[in-house]
Amino acid sequence: MSCQNLNIRRSAYMNNKPITVTSPLLPPLEEFIPYLQKIWDSKWITNNGDMHKELERQLAKYLGVQYISLFTNGTLPLITALQALEIEGEVITTPYSFVATTHSIWWNKLQPVFVDVDPKTGNLDPKKIESAITDKTTAIMPVHVYGNPCDVEAIQKIADKHNLKVIYDAAHAFGVKINGQSILNYGDISTLSFHATKTYTTVEGGALICHSAEMKQKIDHLKNFGFAGETTVVAPGINSKMDEIRAAFGLLNLKYIDAAIANRKHIAQLYRSGLSNVNGIRFMEDMNGVTHNYSYFPIFVDTEKYGMTRDDLYELLKAHNIYGRRYFYPLISSFEPYKHYPSATIQNLYTASKLADEVICLPIYAGLSDDEVNTIIKIMKHLND
Repeated sequence: MSCQNLNIRRSAYMNNKPITVTSPLLPPLEEFIPYLQKIWDSKWITNNGDMHKELERQLAKYLGVQYISLFTNGTLPLITALQALEIEGEVITTPYSFVATTHSIWWNKLQPVFVDVDPKTGNLDPKKIESAITDKTTAIMPVHVYGNPCDVEAIQKIADKHNLKVIYDAAHAFGVKINGQSILNYGDISTLSFHATKTYTTVEGGALICHSAEMKQKIDHLKNFGFAGETTVVAPGINSKMDEIRAAFGLLNLKYIDAAIANRKHIAQLYRSGLSNVNGIRFMEDMNGVTHNYSYFPIFVDTEKYGMTRDDLYELLKAHNIYGRRYFYPLISSFEPYKHYPSATIQNLYTASKLADEVICLPIYAGLSDDEVNTIIKIMKHLND
């Protein structure tokens, strides 16, 4: 592509304001004020206040789960899940995720064992798991990548066969269901992130979902210094409680989440329609029987067919004030803390490496306009001319 042609295309489609890969779901400010007034009146801003309790109740109902425990961010639930299940030794996990997944294993002084992923979903490939199991393996930590459910039945079958625990990193999977059943009800524990970049947000925040009152109590102890009473500490816990202000923000955002997901679905449909005939661009379709939340819209660039590399397209979109993200690049296994592990080789992680080298997540969020989506599509089509 010549510089002259590139300049023409920039002038034709340049945006006055940046189009970012995501934008937070912000409820109307005037509707948030009454929630804050209640907090100010109560003078209770943390430590399991009314807003916190109500958000746990409403989230459990909305998500279709029985036990949920709120956290101050999405990483601490991962760390706490491994503590709550008393995991030791090796944990099988994916290299194709955000670094927090593997960091949680490291913080528990466990060894991550990386396994390759499925080329269609980006999720941990069940066919590769058993060969990675050793006498030190005690758990599997898969990720529902982009909110696409893992092959939960195949993973559970392997876990049952080898007496392993399953902790799902469901950071992307708020509200996702399989045949009407919440994805969060699979495995021993699932975790959520409510970060500002997520479909549902409490600004910062997260949650841990388990399946018994006893386990929830253990988790609640661990996230509050191990206190089981005013003068009783039963575990070396940490402070990872969600405060009342973020809980209030989450309560209000629950009123808008269904409309936000509907808007995201509409945007995904626009992308799929507009990019369906662009040679060299692949995207993921909805999965049968799955209720999606459209957290991300990843595309995968075939350099030979598209006519430029993923990184070239990424930079050219930036030149048009469009900021996608290369989720997930580089692989976690390539980072300094983990690249020395025997399982971190490109040969072992061929599919994950290929996806990481081809992926761009295009902008998708509830407030993105049709015109902005169509502009992105037009640019990508013209770059392919």
